[in-house]
Amino acid sequence: MISMQKVKRPYRFWRRLLRVLGVFLALILLFFLYLVWVSNVKPPKVEDESSLTLQRTQTDTGLYTIGNNWLRKSKSGLYEMYVSGSPFERGVINGKLSAELVQSQEDYFTEQIDKMVPSKNYQYFLKYVIGWFNRNLVKHVTPEYKQEIYGVSQSASDNYGYIGTKYQRILNYHSAHDIGHALQNLMLVGCTSFGTWDTASQDSSLIIGRNFDFYVGDNFAKNKIVLFTNPDKGYKFMSITWGGFIGVVSGMNEKGLTVTINAAKSNIPTGSATPVSLVAREILQYAKNIDEALQIAKSRKMFVSESFLVGSAADNKAVVIEKTPKALEVYDPNQNSILCTNHFQSNGLGSSEINKESLAESASPYRYKRLTQLLQNNGPNTVQKTINILRDTRGVDGADIGLGNEKAVNQLIAHHSVVFQPKQLKVWVSTAPWQLGQFVCYDLNKIFSLQGLQHNTELIDSAYTIAADTLVLTPAYHKFLQFYNLKHQFMDGKSIAPDSLVAANPQSYVAYMLAGDYLYKQKNYKKALPYYQQALTKEIATVTEKQHIEKRIKEINTKP
Repeated sequence: MISMQKVKRPYRFWRRLLRVLGVFLALILLFFLYLVWVSNVKPPKVEDESSLTLQRTQTDTGLYTIGNNWLRKSKSGLYEMYVSGSPFERGVINGKLSAELVQSQEDYFTEQIDKMVPSKNYQYFLKYVIGWFNRNLVKHVTPEYKQEIYGVSQSASDNYGYIGTKYQRILNYHSAHDIGHALQNLMLVGCTSFGTWDTASQDSSLIIGRNFDFYVGDNFAKNKIVLFTNPDKGYKFMSITWGGFIGVVSGMNEKGLTVTINAAKSNIPTGSATPVSLVAREILQYAKNIDEALQIAKSRKMFVSESFLVGSAADNKAVVIEKTPKALEVYDPNQNSILCTNHFQSNGLGSSEINKESLAESASPYRYKRLTQLLQNNGPNTVQKTINILRDTRGVDGADIGLGNEKAVNQLIAHHSVVFQPKQLKVWVSTAPWQLGQFVCYDLNKIFSLQGLQHNTELIDSAYTIAADTLVLTPAYHKFLQFYNLKHQFMDGKSIAPDSLVAANPQSYVAYMLAGDYLYKQKNYKKALPYYQQALTKEIATVTEKQHIEKRIKEINTKP
């Protein structure tokens, strides 16, 4: 006969287990509810919402206006927009003038997210994770920019409510670069910038050049906007942007102060802070010299590491403000030129462990060396020479390292390339493809003296247009386009011919690495091996990629 004590023991075990499971499920539910709560970002209070009644008018074919504000598309392919007023007002005007661009940009962005994270359930979960990560974002964005972003968000798409409210989405998109760069060190922003002045410039004036090598899919870079902003407070400024984005990655204000940003290697952050682009925006809007730019940078907390190359007509020089979540240093070479890629150069941050890792593992120091050579070999700098440097696809000593190599100044992925002459208030902006098309010139003195537009007229100063790069006429470029298409077919999981990939870009390690990867996935190890071995003979951009290739070779050699 079985005793009652023996019967009770398993019963007690299961009862305790159910209690533990119940507590665990309750904790998960509470955590999920907390994520939902912190993800619910409330919009800012706006006293005057009368601008919501404004309507855009098609004043001329291809020209849209709201009062003195306007949007048009240049023959160059660039959109040009002018907005003015108080924060919420100019945000609303921005959104209404460019509504189609705001909505299509979100389409392109989510398209890329769908490729990276195909599962809708996981996307839904990530929505709350990002909401938790950005739970304090609103505390680090100034009331002015919250209102402007809220104004823009009125024109956002109705199709993405599952991601968040319109305001929440547009606000969070301003920190997308920071989150992706910090959490995965994707280095989607592997930029190059430099400046010359005094004896390093032919006319002794300050010249700033930069490539914004930011890639979130080809569609994302289609509709670039040259934005001219006339805020009710601060200085007028221009920036190169895209629909729905009020932050600054490249820009110059009416005082001849320029700001460009270059990402640096970051540790994994523990919470949100001010997005880099909004720090750059504040500097551009409120600083007239380097000292004022530095004070603004010091006042803001960031959660990624970034270099701000700040050029100043007033100072006739440029410096790099290097900023991490915990520290700030200023790099001033005390000479007539300055260079910046994706590592720190100041005494303090330059010697940090994470910067040493970047120097040892990334393409940044190699690109810096090539940039140094180009500047030294070209003599006193000019706008044309600056553009030539920004278009350079070669490696150190002019080596052929394959088109599209991350070690090149021109990686053929640039969202835009730009040249500033701060003293003259002139800016040259690249046109497609990448920075190989014409560079068109805008004179900010002329643009900011306009009292609205009544007719759809070209605004560029055509006398200063820089011709397209002759590279686009070469067989090598057309082969690169074939390589580019094959590469993206591979990334999309489509079938490719490995030999065609290599033939299209024979000096590129990427071509051999991807050919090897393609065959490896098909378990055709014998054919994959020589591609990997050949890849090791080429100029490889990062240690991570080299280790990947070596690991595959080792795996293949140990297979029976």
